[in-house]
Amino acid sequence: MRIVLAEAMGMCFGVRDALAAMRAVERPAAVTVMGELVHNPAVNEEVAARGFALMASAEGPLPETGEALITAHGISDAARLRLHQAGIRTIDTTCPLVRRAHEAARRLAREGRFLVVAGKRGHVEVQGLVGDFPRERCAVVENAGEVRSWPHTRVGMIAQTTFVESEARRIFQRIGELNPTADVSFINTICAPTRDRQLALARLLERIGVLVVIGGRRSNNTRQLVATGLAAGVRVLHVESAEDLHRSAFLPDDVVGVTAGTSTLDGTVRDVVATLYSFYPETVVATRAVLETGG
Repeated sequence: MRIVLAEAMGMCFGVRDALAAMRAVERPAAVTVMGELVHNPAVNEEVAARGFALMASAEGPLPETGEALITAHGISDAARLRLHQAGIRTIDTTCPLVRRAHEAARRLAREGRFLVVAGKRGHVEVQGLVGDFPRERCAVVENAGEVRSWPHTRVGMIAQTTFVESEARRIFQRIGELNPTADVSFINTICAPTRDRQLALARLLERIGVLVVIGGRRSNNTRQLVATGLAAGVRVLHVESAEDLHRSAFLPDDVVGVTAGTSTLDGTVRDVVATLYSFYPETVVATRAVLETGG
């Protein structure tokens, strides 16, 4: 068996910073984490084990603790204001690239544009992005087929930071087609780590027959990697850890590609690659860079 690792995969700087901030909290029991810190079950277990108070999201009741930790996905300005007015101190781990998306949304609103967010409906990041806009002034679309003709002369579009760029381009094109008299502006807020992983996967798919994608089941960018692999016609296995791997799923002559979502821990990637390597005695790993890195 041959294992080929994607040139870019795994944890991004925003997730690393959020983890570092969480681990630096000295009194976890006095802090409420407002949602999943990142969409990674191993991280969620670590957060719970440290004794943080937990809330499903920032949209519900106010925390009972005096401090609240805002996750890497960010929250709306309205939710942030509620915390401030209640005297709750915040530990803000919002990814800087998510902040950039919020700034882009505000800019488009200042220009008097109807806001279109290309993203996963109900995703916590998307909820934060549209949380400061009346329903009649914004829309969330998951694909080009959901684009409509809107009664607005000015339309502005942004994207969830982990959205697939090719689909975002199709959405933008479709907005123009269905709203031919509107002035349409697109600020591309898809983050560089997501783009890098999508491009690396495209190159990887040219060389493999089986793809192993490592990441949480609730991770949007991980699911996008899975969807890309399936669309390319390769056999795809989505795993959260090495425990999800079974030797029977692989043949000795398989060429297996490995990639991972942006919230996947380095140690999880190393464990998965090491487990794959152990299945057949003649297995070759194209690069051991991931196995050798710390973290």
